[in-house]
This record gives sequence, C-alpha cells and structure tokens, in this order.
Amino acid sequence: MIDQGPNARSVRLNIQPFTLIGATTRAGMLSSPLRSRFGLVNRLDYYDAATLKTIIKRSAGILNVEIDEEGAMEIASRSRGTPRIANNLLRRARDYAQVKADNHITRELADQALSLLDIDNDGLEEMDKRILSCMIEKFGGGPVGLNSLSVSVGEEADTIEEVYEPYLIQEGYLQRTAQGRVATALAYRKFGLVPPEKT
Repeated sequence: MIDQGPNARSVRLNIQPFTLIGATTRAGMLSSPLRSRFGLVNRLDYYDAATLKTIIKRSAGILNVEIDEEGAMEIASRSRGTPRIANNLLRRARDYAQVKADNHITRELADQALSLLDIDNDGLEEMDKRILSCMIEKFGGGPVGLNSLSVSVGEEADTIEEVYEPYLIQEGYLQRTAQGRVATALAYRKFGLVPPEKT
C-alpha cells in the first residue's frame, strides 16, 4: 500500500517465489494471524556445556590460541548456555593467556581470567549477585517489587527484567510471584546463608 486515507492505493509487484524466515525472542507480541502464516515454528533453547565446549575449541582455533579440554569446559560452564557469551569470555581468557601463560588456556588459567571478570563457577556476574544479595539483605528475601529492586541496585527496571532475571529464574535463584520477586533457598545457599523457614 502507498499513502494512506483517501489517497491510499495498492501496487501489485510480480516477484519470484521466496521463503521468509522470521526470528524473535518475543513471540507473544506477534498477532496470532501473523504467527499462523509461518508453516514451521521452532523454539531455540540454551546450549549445554558440551556443545559450548565444541564451539569454544573451534573459536580458539580462529583466534590462534591454544586451549585444552578442561579450559574449554571451564569457560563453557560459565557461559549461561549462550555461544555469544562463550566467545566473549574466550576472548577475555585469550587476552589473559597472552600475558600470563604464553597463549595457552588451561582450566586454572580460565578460572583466574573469569574470576578477574567477577564471573563465578555458576556463571553469575557481579550484577546477578548484587540483585540476589540486595533481595536477601534489604528485603528479607522478598517479595519485592521490580521498581524497588531497580532503585536499590542502581539498574534500570527493564534491564533487570530482560537481561538478568531470565537466567536467575532459569537457574532457580529467583521466583516471580503476584506479590513481587522472591529469592529462593538456592539463592540463600549461594551466599552461605540458611534459608528462612516457610510459614
């Protein structure tokens, strides 16, 4: 359609047959008629550590850095199931290895490099831990509203909801309830604390 209102007119175009591939992380925001136009709908899931290890070893070859099996698995296990994150962490480990270990990444060196980035053994970053500790220390584990939480940790509510929460919920550290966000027993144990008794 060209123009709008009384001046609107349609133009017919002759084009060759084609295949349209659509990708979104917000499928629920598409209208049902649009979704039904796609003959095949698939859902992509997070990668497991073994698959990420293969990706990391391939990327290491491209980056001209040596990496052993344990080093690749160490990076893979902290990559949140996402190849993009795995490759980013590999680059940081490569930078560290070039200075400290003659361009060779072992498990110990990968651990040192990722610890410098404040990424722990469970793949939690500094902001992940700040969110959880804030919920536990300032709000008694919750429930706490998203806006209160965002002000407490100094991060935008949208960023918490779209960047940090999905992984924390998936890994079982955080729950969303009708009253607000709640830290789970796993989150308490992460900080060496005893979970409160349920009433």
